[in-house]
Amino acid sequence: MTAGEGYRYLLNSVVIGDGDRDAVSALNRYYLQVGTPPGVWAGSGLSALSGALVTGEAVTEEQLRRLMGYGQDPNSGEQLGRPYRKFATTSERVRRRIDKLSEGLTDDERAEQVGLIEAEEAAKPTGAPVAGFDLTFSVPKSVSTLWAVADGGNQALIAQAHYVAIQDVIELLERDVAATRVGAKGPRGAVAQVPVRGVIAAAYDHYDSRASDPQLHTHVVVANRVQAVRDGKWRTLDSRALHAAVMGLSEHYNAVLADRITTLLGVGWEARERGAGRSTAWEIAGVSQELMDEFSSRTRDIEQVKDRLVADYVEKHGRQPSPKLLWQFRQQATLETRPPKQQHSLSELTAQWRDRATQVLGEDAPTWAAALLAGSTADPLLRADDIPLDDLNAVAAVVVERVADRRASWKRWNLHAEAVRQTMGLRFATAQDRDAITRQIVDAAEQASLRLTPPELASSPPVFQQPDGVSVFRPKASTVYSSERVLEAEDRLLAAAENRMAPTVPLAWIEQAARTKNKDGYSLSSDQEQAISKIGISGRALDVLVGPAGTGKTTTMRALHQAWERHHGQGSVIGLAPSAAAAEVLAEDLGVSTENTAKWLHEHRHGNWNLTAGQLVIIDEASLAGTLALDTITAHAQEAGAKVLLVGDWAQLAAVDAGGAFGMLVRERDDTPELTDVRRFRNEWEKHASLGLRITAT
Repeated sequence: MTAGEGYRYLLNSVVIGDGDRDAVSALNRYYLQVGTPPGVWAGSGLSALSGALVTGEAVTEEQLRRLMGYGQDPNSGEQLGRPYRKFATTSERVRRRIDKLSEGLTDDERAEQVGLIEAEEAAKPTGAPVAGFDLTFSVPKSVSTLWAVADGGNQALIAQAHYVAIQDVIELLERDVAATRVGAKGPRGAVAQVPVRGVIAAAYDHYDSRASDPQLHTHVVVANRVQAVRDGKWRTLDSRALHAAVMGLSEHYNAVLADRITTLLGVGWEARERGAGRSTAWEIAGVSQELMDEFSSRTRDIEQVKDRLVADYVEKHGRQPSPKLLWQFRQQATLETRPPKQQHSLSELTAQWRDRATQVLGEDAPTWAAALLAGSTADPLLRADDIPLDDLNAVAAVVVERVADRRASWKRWNLHAEAVRQTMGLRFATAQDRDAITRQIVDAAEQASLRLTPPELASSPPVFQQPDGVSVFRPKASTVYSSERVLEAEDRLLAAAENRMAPTVPLAWIEQAARTKNKDGYSLSSDQEQAISKIGISGRALDVLVGPAGTGKTTTMRALHQAWERHHGQGSVIGLAPSAAAAEVLAEDLGVSTENTAKWLHEHRHGNWNLTAGQLVIIDEASLAGTLALDTITAHAQEAGAKVLLVGDWAQLAAVDAGGAFGMLVRERDDTPELTDVRRFRNEWEKHASLGLRITAT
């Protein structure tokens, strides 16, 4: 959250909703009043401020303005560390450059240069200092649903569980994440990560989504000002550590919230799958999906717009968007479908929610909620010493296996997040019990992983050590791990790329297919023909085809498909892709049998789907395919006498699974088949710009 636009959004949306600010009543709205309740202070860093602020005390607008707007003590106004850096505006940057123009320019030349400068500077983002970090804690949909229709007493208990879970996460953040950096970069410098006296945060409760659906959530705005333990100076929070831990903190919140709700209400929990590409959700047993869907209108609207954006992208680029682009499309859809936030009191909202739920349930909603709670069977609450050490080691092994399925390398917080997921089916008596078990599992998972970061070869003096003895020059939880399984899979893939015993196609047949005009009247260009010629005659068990967007990968693969089936028979080419959507596109483009890699591997492991000699397996969007999946498919292809062709662009994002194998294979070769001529763009400069963006040459 920046000190400029981000802080204004905080005032106008998070703190008091989207209505006009009224200095008198903005932060004094309660249950029967319109809007959200006042924010409260949180974090042990409050003790370092003037005025004896304590956790739970209300935040005034002036206090928030001082802390987030100017980086000052919220009570005294004293500057906490350095003032926020000021960045030059677009007009200031333009003026500086215009002032440097040569006096010898003619009026026309000067006007042309001014126009170019204004266009260039307008395209650049204007920097802004970071004032804080908005951590949003939102309860699962089943919890919001039950909270929305339950009686007042149970509503209060659910909210209490939510607040306690947030406090547990803040304590975890302060213990294992919060830090600041001191020192200087450079050949003679060094940067140390040092402990701080907690964090300072302001928490704001919200009850509903912008569609007025129940969505109990709290914005915890962590200030980007912390006090170092070592010298008492105020500095900024080490944001790299915070970003690395966000997923682990999120999973931890979900787990301790479930524990607390079970303790207070005695409910049970069940895992619910949310479809391909989405993690398993844990919801309260007995809260139906139908009722949850009734209160998920914002999600439906967002998904519809996101699907439209994806379809437009596929039509334009001929491939599925990367995971990062999917996330961006979802954010864009969120903004496009965002209605103005309506102001209601919680009592009004609760009445509306109960009426809607009663229509879906066919019975009085509060009565249904009371019956669900009365009839629930809670799982036993465990203590840390209830779980045998052997069981913890077994869970740690599963944690490493699951993380290795998604990543080629990982760090402690990746293991932490997965450890919480693997124990989500267990309920613990206290947050301390869950924390102790999670730490033991993560420690064991680290021991079971292959450490890639070299150990410290020299011990640091005590003054340069963290409390656990690790050097302050090595950030917490920064050790990088992998596994022998992943590295061995990479070795096998490299060996398969050098195996020249795979089936081939006569060069003359490839040339004929390349020079035959397609239905649009086009034949392959020289770079396209050269690429499939290399692939067709190479004899490599594992081959690659690199093609940036717009270079005609689909047209090129069609010609290869034609030549291959002419030599090896009808149906000798099959397609695979990392996602079901990408598989559908490939099937439509090439007219071949196509499936997503996960489905194919599942069927293969059950003995249903197998390759045969002479087949060509085209794996599209291969830069998004996991290393372990590619290894399994390639190994089977070699056994069967088939050939695997990976098609993609190494410059795209790494895989959603243990990725980077495609890029590794491309880098290992000096004769990689590659499409270089961008045909999608009309102007020459567009082609160069597209390729420049691909390699981040901006």
